[in-house]
Amino acid sequence: MITPRVAAHATRLPAGELPAYVYDLAALDEHARAVRAALPDGVELYYAAKANPAPDILRALAPHVSGYEVSSGGELAHVREAVPGLPLAFGGPGKTEAELRLALDLGVERFHVESEQELRLLAALAAERPGQDPVDVLLRVNLPVGDGDLGGAALAMGGRPSPFGLDPRRAEACLPLLRGTRLLLRGIHAHLASGLDAAAQLAVAARVTDWARDLDERHGLGLSEVNVGGGMAVDYGRPHLPFDWAAYGKGLAELAGRHPGYTLRIEPGRALTVHAGWYLTEVLDLKHSHGEAFAVLRGGTHHMRTPAAKGHDHPFTVLPVEEWDRPWPRPAALDEPVTLSGQLCTPKDTLAARVPVAELRVGDRVAFTMAGAYAWNISHHEFLMHPAPTFHFLT
Repeated sequence: MITPRVAAHATRLPAGELPAYVYDLAALDEHARAVRAALPDGVELYYAAKANPAPDILRALAPHVSGYEVSSGGELAHVREAVPGLPLAFGGPGKTEAELRLALDLGVERFHVESEQELRLLAALAAERPGQDPVDVLLRVNLPVGDGDLGGAALAMGGRPSPFGLDPRRAEACLPLLRGTRLLLRGIHAHLASGLDAAAQLAVAARVTDWARDLDERHGLGLSEVNVGGGMAVDYGRPHLPFDWAAYGKGLAELAGRHPGYTLRIEPGRALTVHAGWYLTEVLDLKHSHGEAFAVLRGGTHHMRTPAAKGHDHPFTVLPVEEWDRPWPRPAALDEPVTLSGQLCTPKDTLAARVPVAELRVGDRVAFTMAGAYAWNISHHEFLMHPAPTFHFLT
């Protein structure tokens, strides 16, 4: 649940530096190395920077990834500056003209085109730069899937009516629009869902690649790439059961063998970094209300919105602090369920509800694990204007 490096750092941190995000970059390096080793050599691994764009995280992943997926002009500029040597794929709906111009200025290696409007706009902007190389694009397609294929998904972006990507019929209608432009169609992109296990991910990947092959052969496109997206399952309720990268890699190898000549690309985010971060805080107060125990923590969901956003009890470890110098009895919960809440004036500021603990006291520290992705960067930082956490990157 907590690495020795993080536990040691947590005991040394002064109270004035809490709450704190603590990242174990050595553990991240080890995990990313194992993920890369589980994948076939020909499969490209891109990191979805939206999961955690901290420069230290991006640089720690650099030796193991083929590139980064970004979804805004802000992410684009940020990632290009943090890790200038690796390719970028620019995705996301609603790209503005200014963002597309920036992407062209910075030499983005792949554009994931989401609509006919975006395709026309990008072609017009590329035409303004006649001396430059062609602009490489993938069409993002919202493919239909079989009944139950996305049943285990935490979030579904495709396989149903959605603002993401092109309807397959509209994707085919885009093909004539590419003629005479400076856009070069490299392949197909389809990120249909997040939260799928290895078997479900492989079924979706096969569906996407088969569809791309059929489109390619019917139109003689000469495609060379298929991006099957990310969304590998992360189970906050069972943190000891990670995504099965070995099974996924084996399945991708078989899929690549059935489609020679195509480069397969994946773009995980959460599944790469989630286990490398902890949100560390302390118990400010502990009270009993109508027969239930409540621990009020320094910080809360304005620092780590993850459990509120996903509707789960976030896993945590209690780090006992023995010192108590107050002249009154130390409030405590003993062998009972406790709800861990934050400092915000709302009942939604709950990190874990009615979770059994052996002992939890005012002044003890709490380390929330699985805080390395979609945590600080998705939170409503300014609500009530509490101080920001501190950040610590351990090597």
